Amino acid sequence: MEGVMTEAAKKSAVEVEKENSRLLRGNIGEQLAQLTSFFTSSEHNLLKCHGTYQQDDRDKRQDLMRQGKEKAFSFMVRTKLPGGKLTANQYLELDRFAETYANGTLRITTRQGIQFHGVLKGNLKPLMKKINQAMITTLGACGDVVRNVCSCPAPLPDRQKIEIERYARDISNRTLPQSNAYHELWLDGKKVDSSQEKEPLYGKTYLPRKFKIVIAYPGDNCVDIYAHDLGLAAMVNPEGDLTGFNLLVGGGMGSTHNVAETYPLLAKPLGYVSKEKIFEALEAIIKIQRDFGNRSNRKRARLKYLVEEKGIPWMAAEFQEYAGFVLEPIIPMDWSGTHDHVGWYKNGTGNFFCGLFVENGRIKDTAEIRLRSGIRKIIETFKPDVYLTLQQNILFDGIDEAQKSSVEKILEEHGILTDRKISNILRWSMACPAFPTCGLAITESERALPNVIRVLEKEISGLGLEKEEITLRMTGCPNGCARPYTSEIGIVGSGIGQYEILLGGNFEGTRLNQTLFDKIKQENLVSALKPILESFKNDRKSGERFGDFCFRIGTPRLKQMSIQ
Repeated sequence: MEGVMTEAAKKSAVEVEKENSRLLRGNIGEQLAQLTSFFTSSEHNLLKCHGTYQQDDRDKRQDLMRQGKEKAFSFMVRTKLPGGKLTANQYLELDRFAETYANGTLRITTRQGIQFHGVLKGNLKPLMKKINQAMITTLGACGDVVRNVCSCPAPLPDRQKIEIERYARDISNRTLPQSNAYHELWLDGKKVDSSQEKEPLYGKTYLPRKFKIVIAYPGDNCVDIYAHDLGLAAMVNPEGDLTGFNLLVGGGMGSTHNVAETYPLLAKPLGYVSKEKIFEALEAIIKIQRDFGNRSNRKRARLKYLVEEKGIPWMAAEFQEYAGFVLEPIIPMDWSGTHDHVGWYKNGTGNFFCGLFVENGRIKDTAEIRLRSGIRKIIETFKPDVYLTLQQNILFDGIDEAQKSSVEKILEEHGILTDRKISNILRWSMACPAFPTCGLAITESERALPNVIRVLEKEISGLGLEKEEITLRMTGCPNGCARPYTSEIGIVGSGIGQYEILLGGNFEGTRLNQTLFDKIKQENLVSALKPILESFKNDRKSGERFGDFCFRIGTPRLKQMSIQ
């Protein structure tokens, strides 16, 4: 049934490129061999499926253009890490690669991966080879395929968590592209005739857009399950056995300013499936998106728009057609909290895991905080397993009681703040990279949020609200990589130095926030929020969180508070 929707509509340029790519090969190999600093535009989207984006330094772009010079091209390379898990040696290898082949920093993504920035074209293939030699891949970390499969990172020893981690790995392996192109281009694999190859899951045009899967641990929405194309909510019986999964479909954050047909949506319940049938169920949903997703308009190509247009009853009927069985009714879900797993926790084996906050996911050394060096020393010294979180933090697992003080000492020596020394508003904040590397950014995010947070910390402390946990997420454009639309405070770039403010999401991530202002200058963001925080202090109900207060009050009243 592949191509059902595209036969009746004109295919987008990207669809034509994929169709003619010989299963993701295109002219990447030929251009990789050329002594240039960039690839031509026809290869950009194909490169994404291999795990890399072509970018340029936007800080330098205007000056270079005035001088008649080409852009300062470089590449972002992203790893695919199911469940965010790394061995100690794998992390140390990635840290070394950052110094050798990239800009000396590592960036934890909002979906449990590691990104390298500033990779020059000549370093692409050596870096890809080294990553694979470390038993990690970049294949499918970007592009129109199933991307990294995320799951709760907390290294708990109970059997449900162990099973969930295994499912994340197995789903990731089962949804990797089958084309030999990746091995040919980056790993010097034997070349094969693409006409003899098949992509049984994806077909020759792959998916209409990216496809994101997460698995939630019972009761803990640390994976932001409603913000993804497909969410698996693990269900357990009274004896504590994992029985199956509730399937939630059609979540997604991306939108485009002034394009009314684009908007964020939350995933909707589709049905329950036993764990014995989960792989058949996932393949059915992926194939439905493959065959019916919009291939003429990429802005409307995500699964969320198909679900919204066709409805859940249609999805359920198509699911039965593709999977050959009927989903059971959704089992009631109770989200008892959203955890960032920062701090010290017993892991159930007599040891501990330590969750370390990483501001905006950027692991680097500065004059004040030598974060990269400190993390490296901890991992070199204690050889813990490493887990990355969807909130851009890092966990070290397997620290025994006698080692805790030594870990704390290393953190202190490197100026690294622990959970006891960071504010709650900082702890629950996230930002996308934006300038200078992201080609989609409208304005700053990662470089702007620290200043916003520092001013906001003072205001919150002055109001006596420093114990409140409030989620705040900033992005440099409306594509929503840091999931700003499910946070209590969303700040989204809407122009150079200007932002949209959105309020009223909830801490659990089960409700979208709403636009309060369209264009607020960066220097006025905190002053716009201050009157609302004051009202929250004075008029909240007992135990009411900030997002719930804003939702109850409503946008018109909140706007009046802010502009008075």
